[in-house]
Amino acid sequence: MPEAIEMSLQLPASPQQVYEAWLDARIHTAFTGSPASTSTEPGAAFTAWDGYISGRNLELEPHRRILQSWRTSEFRDSDPDSHLEILIEARAGGATLTLKHSNLPDGSSAEYRQGWLDYYFEPLSAYFAADV
Repeated sequence: MPEAIEMSLQLPASPQQVYEAWLDARIHTAFTGSPASTSTEPGAAFTAWDGYISGRNLELEPHRRILQSWRTSEFRDSDPDSHLEILIEARAGGATLTLKHSNLPDGSSAEYRQGWLDYYFEPLSAYFAADV
């Protein structure tokens, strides 16, 4: 049965900065430390972590919401794409990023939750803390 995770992170950055960090290849590469190709266009393909992650932008609401089809090279060919939704809300002193990742392969949610923490939430926090 497909699995889902939801996580939130407070960042000392504006919603615009958070949105751009996710969808600007130069910034995405800078905060993750690994090559990414991204786009701000609905329907456009993207990759991250030097091709380990791939997908397509499904819906984009500038500075508020990103919905992507998403998979890693560890997904089996028979696994459908998962869905990644990034919600960004303004708050005093910055923004809250809420990540909702659904339709993950059976038994993988704990691994992907840890991956989001280690490879996205911590580096993104450090990137914006250094930028303040």
